[in-house]
Order: sequence, then C-alpha cells, then structure tokens
Amino acid sequence: MKKNRREFLKTSMAIGLAPALSSNPLQQLIGINKSDKKLKILILGGTSFLGPHQIAYALERGHKVSIFTRGKTIPKIHQDLFSKVEKLVGDRENNLEALKNRTWDVVIDNSGRKTKWTEDTARLLVDHVGFYMYTSSISVYYPFTGNDFSESRNLVTEIPADAKEEEKPTYEYGVMKATSEVATINIFGAKRSIIVRPTLIVGPGDRTDRFPYWLARLEKGGDVIIPGGKDEVVQYIDVRDLAEWMIRLLEHKAAGIYNGSGPGFKMTTNNFVHGIHANFNSPVNYIQIDDFDFLKENNIIAIQPWVIQLPDYAGMSKSDNQKAIAADLQFRPLSETVKATKEWWYSDAVTQERRDNILSGKNSLMKREKEILEKWQQAKDLKK
Repeated sequence: MKKNRREFLKTSMAIGLAPALSSNPLQQLIGINKSDKKLKILILGGTSFLGPHQIAYALERGHKVSIFTRGKTIPKIHQDLFSKVEKLVGDRENNLEALKNRTWDVVIDNSGRKTKWTEDTARLLVDHVGFYMYTSSISVYYPFTGNDFSESRNLVTEIPADAKEEEKPTYEYGVMKATSEVATINIFGAKRSIIVRPTLIVGPGDRTDRFPYWLARLEKGGDVIIPGGKDEVVQYIDVRDLAEWMIRLLEHKAAGIYNGSGPGFKMTTNNFVHGIHANFNSPVNYIQIDDFDFLKENNIIAIQPWVIQLPDYAGMSKSDNQKAIAADLQFRPLSETVKATKEWWYSDAVTQERRDNILSGKNSLMKREKEILEKWQQAKDLKK
C-alpha cells in the first residue's frame, strides 16, 4: 500500500469504527435479500482445515467452487468432494497467472500469510470479483489486555520497540493479519469487504492437537490436571460452524467485520472439560492447579483451546461475538464437536504416530503429568 504511516494507522483504526462496517448486521441482512443465484466462489487455499468444510457446505448449497493452491497439500477430510472443484495451481508469492482474466462472485482468502499476498490478489481481482472475504484472527487484538474485545477494538499494527523476544512471534502474526485486513478494505472498499476474525478453531480435520488432546486425555481417565482458575472462560469454534456461517455471509453480501468465536454462552474451563468427559465412561479425578507461577514453571500455559490468564492473554477468551450471532452465526453443541472429532481422530485420516505422540511423545503433557502432580502436592505441603 502506497500510504504514509499516518494514513495507514488512520485506516487501521477505522476498520472497526467506520459506519459502513459497524452498523447493525441485522439491518444489513434485512436490507439485502438473500439471492437465489448460485455463486462462483474462489478460495485461496482450501485444502487445509477450514477450506474443505467451506467447500462441502458451498457445494451442498449449489455453488461452484474454484481453489487456488500450490498443489502440494492433500486434504485430510472431504477428499471425495475435490473432484467437483476446479483446481488452479500457482504460488501467492510469485505466480498468480491462473487467476488472471477470470471472474468470480466472491473470493475467500484463507491462505493470506503475508500482507503482500493479500495486496497482490486483491489488486488483481478487484475488477473481477464482487466481494473479498479475508480470514483474519483474534490475534489482531494482541496483547489481550482490557475488557473490550468487540470489532471496534484498536488493532495491533506494529511491534512495540520494547517487545520481549518471546512476544515477537505473536506480535508478528497479529500485525500481519491486521495489515492484511487494512489492505483488503483499502482495495475493495468497506462495502465489498468481509473480515472474519476467528478464535481458536476445533473439530474434524484439525491440524493441531489442542482439542484432540482433551479427547485423548479424558478417554484415558485417572488424575487429570485442569490448569487455571475454575471460573476462567474458554472460547472456541467448531470448524463447521465457522465455515458454514462464512458461506452464508457471502450469500447475504453481508459486508463488515465479525468476530468468529463461540460458544454462544459463557463457558468456564471446568465446564468445558466436564462437557467433553460426558462423552466417555472413564473414571477421572480432577485436580485444579490455579497457581500461575507453578503452571509457568512447569510449562503448562497453553493447554488449548484456552490459555491461562496471564496478563497479555487474559482477554483471549473474551471475544465479543454478539455481532456475529446477529448475523446468523450458529453453534453446534460441544457433544457434536466431540463426536465428529473423535470419529475423524480414529479414522485413517490421522496417523497412529500422531495419536501416540499425544499420549507419550517428547512434549506430551500426559507423559509429564504424574511428575507434575507430585511437584504440586509437594508445593501444597510446603504451604501448610
């Protein structure tokens, strides 16, 4: 973007404040009738985690889908549907030839990992696509201090000079997502841009082990550590809920910025753990460890999908999703997320090596849990 620093920051601040983007989404939806026209959708990416679920829902609703990838990633879910998708091959770094002289109704940018990538594709497609949807992240709010995590919150647009070395990767990711949002809106305009900021995404096809860990842990039973305070909150979103909602936003032409977080009510970490365990018959003994210093010393900070309430992360599970709910974001029960994830986790889509790694790998918490609990008991005895 050829803007000076002042103009750039002004734009980034306006992302959540501009009337065109902060108006009541219900009014947007009422004002624009859902079209029966089937959409031509271009997905930048599409083979990883979120993309296959977007494709499944879009095809189910009669839309046509093209994907643009490097042709290297083999989807781990909904593989049978990819025969019904147009596959365009290129590289967002230096080869967009397959996108030239083509038209689509909407584009979903799932693979924007550099601001330049978003700028380049948005400029190339601005006169050939109606709407640009950018898949962002709640990381644009880092550090997660304070209490207001609505879409109007100021974004992180640069890494502070005094940032600690361990903070820089989080800052870099947040800045990249924030500046990519700015690029989308600068090029397509507020009325043709849709920005979605998901929280931690879980469900079948997950490429991390943050949610499957809890399935494996609670199925095993025994003494189970629950890190953090019993009243801490947890946020996550089922990948299918997010994917389907994003397609509906495109159908409604619902320009704006939305936090894509769930569930639809305040859920504590303890309720989250109990809710997952309700799907198993294993006997468990919960042990709450709420001493943050102890948790940090023993590297139990990010047992996803929540992060213990350290100062810079205290608001990570406080994303305001009311605007998204008003714009038709719907949520499956936790039990359905557990069931679908469990079926996928024990399918051929997941290697036995990956399953074993959660139980006994080098960095497995389960492998360290007995030793940690012994330390915890010793620490409590010393305080008596």
